[in-house]
Order: sequence, then structure tokens, then C-alpha cells
Amino acid sequence: MKFSLLVLANPYSSQGSLSALKFAKAAINQGHEIYRVFFYHDGVHSGSNLQSPAQDELNIQANWSAFSKTHNTDLVICIAAALKRGVLNQEEAQRYEKNQFNLDDAFELSGLGQLLDAQIHSDRVVTFK
Repeated sequence: MKFSLLVLANPYSSQGSLSALKFAKAAINQGHEIYRVFFYHDGVHSGSNLQSPAQDELNIQANWSAFSKTHNTDLVICIAAALKRGVLNQEEAQRYEKNQFNLDDAFELSGLGQLLDAQIHSDRVVTFK
């Protein structure tokens, strides 16, 4: 079965992002495919490489990045939600004349069309709040 995931949860305010990551790993281990992971609302914070959790805590951004590289999975951040929350790639930082950017290279900024595409090309879309 081909899954896409919609992550709405802030990575350190709720379990949603971590649950999505565990679901994705379990699905792959069971022989399923993860077509795309789309981060929306506060879920966009999962892509910020400025997170510095305590040593005894899981670095969710780094784990999503590793998952993407290992399984060649799209990690898409909603551009509108990201800009409102200060999650920028280099191009958007230059466009808005910001002197820093913080989006990890494993993630890409894109619009809601990517979520629609994921719905069309997946058997199931699972939402994590």
C-alpha cells in the first residue's frame, strides 16, 4: 500500500511528528511505501535545522532528514505556513531580505498542490496532529 502522511503537529509540543515518523518507519518495514510527507500548520517546525533538543531527547528534524535520505521520501513543507512561522530556505530568506535561513536540506518548500498530488497518488493519507 502507498501512504502519504500529513503532519500538523509541532515536533516538541505534541507527539504527532514523532508518531508520524514511527508510523513511516513501521510502514516501510512492513513492505509499504511512503509517497510523501507533507508538513502543515505547526508541523512545519519539523524541518527547522535550528532545533537543539537536549542530549537525552530525540532530534526529530535530524531523524526525518535521515529517513528521507534512507528511503528517498519527499518531505514537503507548506510554504505559506512556513513563512508565517519563520521557517525559510535560502531562496525565501533572500526574497524577504532575511539574513538567515533554517530549513534543512532534506525538506522542500512547496504549496498545497503537493498535498493534493499526494492524495491522488496514494492509497491512504494519514493525518498526525
